[in-house]
Amino acid sequence: MNRASDVAATYKGRSRYLIILCALSLLINIVGMVAAKSLGFPLYLDSIGTMTAAVLGGYMPGVLVGFLTCAFGCVMDVKSIYLLILSMITALMTTALARRGGFRRPWKAYLSLPLYAIIIGMIRMVLYTYIGFEIPFKSTGLDVVIFEHINNLIASQILSYMLIELIDKAIVLTVAFILIKLLSKKFLKSNEIGGIWQAPLNKDEVNRLINIKTRTVSLRTKMVFILVIATVFMAFTAATISAFLFTKSIIEDNESLADGMASLAADAVDAERVDEYILNGENVEGYKETREMLYKLRDSSPDVEYVYVYKITEDGCHVVFDLDTDDVAGSKPGDVVEFDETFYPYLPALFAGKTIDPIISNDSYGWLLTVYKPVYDSNGVCRCYAAVDVSMHKLSNYAYGFMIKLLSILFGVLIFIIVLGIWFTQNNIILPVNTIASCAGEFAYNTDTERRDSVERTKRLQIRTGDEVENLYNVFVKTMGETMDYIDDVREKNETISNMQNGLIMVLAEMVESRDQCTGDHVRKTAAYVKLILEEMKRRGAYKEQLSDQFITDVINAAPLHDIGKISVSDVILNKPGKLTDEEFEIMKLHTVYGSEIIEKAMDIVPETGYLSEAKNVAEFHHEKWNGKGYPRGLSGEDIPLSARVMAVADVFDALVSRRSYKQPFTFEKAMSIIKEDAGTHFDPVVAEVFLGAQDKVREIAEEFKDEPENDN
Repeated sequence: MNRASDVAATYKGRSRYLIILCALSLLINIVGMVAAKSLGFPLYLDSIGTMTAAVLGGYMPGVLVGFLTCAFGCVMDVKSIYLLILSMITALMTTALARRGGFRRPWKAYLSLPLYAIIIGMIRMVLYTYIGFEIPFKSTGLDVVIFEHINNLIASQILSYMLIELIDKAIVLTVAFILIKLLSKKFLKSNEIGGIWQAPLNKDEVNRLINIKTRTVSLRTKMVFILVIATVFMAFTAATISAFLFTKSIIEDNESLADGMASLAADAVDAERVDEYILNGENVEGYKETREMLYKLRDSSPDVEYVYVYKITEDGCHVVFDLDTDDVAGSKPGDVVEFDETFYPYLPALFAGKTIDPIISNDSYGWLLTVYKPVYDSNGVCRCYAAVDVSMHKLSNYAYGFMIKLLSILFGVLIFIIVLGIWFTQNNIILPVNTIASCAGEFAYNTDTERRDSVERTKRLQIRTGDEVENLYNVFVKTMGETMDYIDDVREKNETISNMQNGLIMVLAEMVESRDQCTGDHVRKTAAYVKLILEEMKRRGAYKEQLSDQFITDVINAAPLHDIGKISVSDVILNKPGKLTDEEFEIMKLHTVYGSEIIEKAMDIVPETGYLSEAKNVAEFHHEKWNGKGYPRGLSGEDIPLSARVMAVADVFDALVSRRSYKQPFTFEKAMSIIKEDAGTHFDPVVAEVFLGAQDKVREIAEEFKDEPENDN
């Protein structure tokens, strides 16, 4: 009962510590932010609390304080939301440095200043450029002073941001270090206790439990991977959709602008005098007034690049009006402009005097969105077209700026979600589960006293996550307690169970004797290579008519059965410690036929098992060669089933890099060179090329099994 009270007190103390630390750090950030803004300092001072929380509490408190600080900053200026990424990176960098002892001494903390200045300064420069904040150091003329010395605008801006960031972080680090020293005596002791919802764990226990080895990939890694992939996918999807909608909106706005301008230009032109304008230009009454009106129309919007009026006939565009720009002089009335190639699809409609859709072109005149409006005379006949070109170059600038803003928010939120997920996963799942597993692994059954002590240790864990993990713990404790009541009965039955186990072991031993000694290792590795090849082939679009999802699944499932025929090969031949004779090799080659027959019998029993068809192909034909010199049928090229051609590459590569009784393993590089050399003779060149192109992933698979014993197969 006292133990339960102590644990409950620890829960409350730990929670209270985190709440107080985060609240205090947030307040410090707000005070620094408001002070810098109110006093007009060319500094930020908005990360003192973030650093304090990160050092004293770790990733989660640091990131949480940075996130809340940014949220408060939005109240003062909504554009502060774009600086969320800076708060997140500051928290991550500070926590990482603190865990490596970077805040144990002031001089160690100051050594990190250039790192903060470079990373945070560069990101802040990009954000400020596209967000539109007032640059704090402009009032100091710092960038101007630097420019006068180095005479390079971009370099002077970069150095200005880095220098101001260096000064800001020097002040922030100094204040944060003082706060950390003042608070550490009270908080650091609590911070060393791990496990939010269970009995206290010291730092060493936490590290041990988190880093418990697993057979393959740990649950922690899997959950973090899923979280990262899901979050990145959502962020990518949101960014893509937002960018698409933004771009579409800008284009629609430009189309609307150009359409309206073109309509006004068309209304300004006297259709009855178009031919006179072409022949005599300024000498025609009203020509100059119309041209001035068109100038005013063009100059009314900075996005309008060109305004002109053409009469379009089969010999070209006859200029009616063509306004001068700062860079380009307009054509004279009556000049004929030849048709551009991109113009050809629209000529039939233009000759007929019809309205056409807006045109986006990128030629010698630039990247433009053009709208043509027909100018009709009193009889409804189209006499010419008024055209307005809107520059699309600003679209790319708008889109780029928008993406910078969007990504700054998404990456900030992404970091926050990932850190939150990792923290929750570690404290709510990994630590409790590994604590239970560790306790179960250390459970002692030797004596009654040891057994009872083990049960008490399990009860003292006091896991209180309030979810399925707690249910698991409660069931575990209950089961352990009940196990003690049945232990005597178990002891009496041990002899019977032992005899049964010995009998089963003998049966299994006889089964193993009839099999290859390392089939388990070999089939797992080759199956992994087959899966990699198929997925890479589909990604690259190779054999896309065959590589359906069902086909890939069937081949992956079939791959482990490729050597099943060896069960019918004599152990003398199968496990011979040396090179086979010609006669023995001919017998060994029959394992492909035996495998096909075995699977065919299975198909007769279970005819609807789809992957057995590919298993038969893999078993029978995986030793066929592209040039027709393989066995057992001597098939060549695409007459060999695709599944078998893929299996051939995986099978040979694994044989090359594996140790055999008659050879040492080849190096990874040598094995890959052999695959390359035999592409087009032994192997399908497309399959071999895909395999060679994914050698980094191939190496990962090879390394995954490197430490496992590799015997002759």
